[in-house]
Amino acid sequence: MNQSDQSLLTDSRLDRRGFLQKASLGAMALSFPILPELVKETPMGIVVHSYGMRWNSKIPSTQYPAFTNAIDLLEHCRQIGAGGAQVVVGNWTTDFAKKVRDRREKLGLYLEGSIGVPKTAADVSRFEQDVVNAKEAGATILRTVCSSGRRYETYHSVEAFQTLKQNALASLQLAEPVLRKHKVKLAVENHKDWRAPELAAMMKQLNSEWIGVTLDFGNSISLLEDPMAVVQTLVPYVFSTHVKDMGLEEYPDGFLLSEVPLGQGMLDLPKMVALCKQHNPAVTFNLEMITRDPLEIPCLKPEYWETFGDLPGTELARTLKMVRQHKFPTALPRTSPLSPEERLAAEERNILACLAYSKNQLALR
Repeated sequence: MNQSDQSLLTDSRLDRRGFLQKASLGAMALSFPILPELVKETPMGIVVHSYGMRWNSKIPSTQYPAFTNAIDLLEHCRQIGAGGAQVVVGNWTTDFAKKVRDRREKLGLYLEGSIGVPKTAADVSRFEQDVVNAKEAGATILRTVCSSGRRYETYHSVEAFQTLKQNALASLQLAEPVLRKHKVKLAVENHKDWRAPELAAMMKQLNSEWIGVTLDFGNSISLLEDPMAVVQTLVPYVFSTHVKDMGLEEYPDGFLLSEVPLGQGMLDLPKMVALCKQHNPAVTFNLEMITRDPLEIPCLKPEYWETFGDLPGTELARTLKMVRQHKFPTALPRTSPLSPEERLAAEERNILACLAYSKNQLALR
């Protein structure tokens, strides 16, 4: 018997009968299931890219002032009822990391970092300092990407994409000992670069409890993937998420892809959220609602296919059928006709609509 057990039994305030009664009540409580209404969900957080116009904005606006650092973003997240934030961590000082931690703790929010991986051994010390600062601020999960751009825009041959895959694997192998040392998890996003089986294969090859996936719910449509199949393939590795809903529209060279407020698009968000919870009950749900013009996915142009090798044409046929079946009921929203102040207003309006949906329809509150 250890000292704490002995002191409990010998405490004059707790006789043997009282002890047995308390023990019996404790065992009884454990025999009942936890009632769902007593389990408090963490509200949905905000990915910094949701505020692409307001983050470090140069637009002079009194109603939508710029966020200049992580503390500004956290303050705003608390004001609008978000549960936390995923924000860029890079070149922070130790003092600033402590300020972020103190403010985050007072606000009662979670924090995830967004970080760059080391490209060479010379980058490892910089990477480690970013990891240390992120952990000091309270982040134990860090999102990353391993490519420099969208696959169909940046890479123009199978060989070029194979080089990217080799470099990405090397970078993550450099990062892994640092993550293991500091007990911080790194989550690689499917960032319009990896098709889901490719990213899953890299996770298997790395085979590290410290490296997993930031599961983006909509990005991989741009690579002709079925969004639910992407979730089912990557969810065993999920550490973090980018939650979004997607609108689709045809155009002459392929289709248009656009983030739209949650519940207005074609994704089965309740099922996706449930799958993530099933595989990782501690997973956080981070909103990435990017307010912008639709992205052009030129899948009918020959150059789109340069990195895909023997990807069958059936993938194209299935995707185009999905686009037609789930065509957005109106023209996809565009920001280019709006004034700077109107763009800021649209950005905030979309984020607030998404948070309301997450609370009312996804029970993240």
